Amino acid sequence: METWKTVKEELLTNPAVREEYERLAFRYQIISLLIDARNHEGLTQAQLAEKIGTKQAAVARFESGNYNPSLDFLEKVAAGLGKKLTVTLK
Repeated sequence: METWKTVKEELLTNPAVREEYERLAFRYQIISLLIDARNHEGLTQAQLAEKIGTKQAAVARFESGNYNPSLDFLEKVAAGLGKKLTVTLK
């Protein structure tokens, strides 16, 4: 049985796949950071949604990567987790 790491390495040998992976890397990094923060706070998606005035489904869509969130949404999520959203250009 192949591991995810092996499959990922094989997929990334394809230039088109690698380009798309790199294009989406920042989006998934943000998602991962916010999921980690939610878990660290011991909150469920439903609890976070209630704190920020939205539905659990909206949090789930965001965390799955199937939703392109606005900055306002990201700020609400960060605030609901007791964090502040910052953006840096490098």
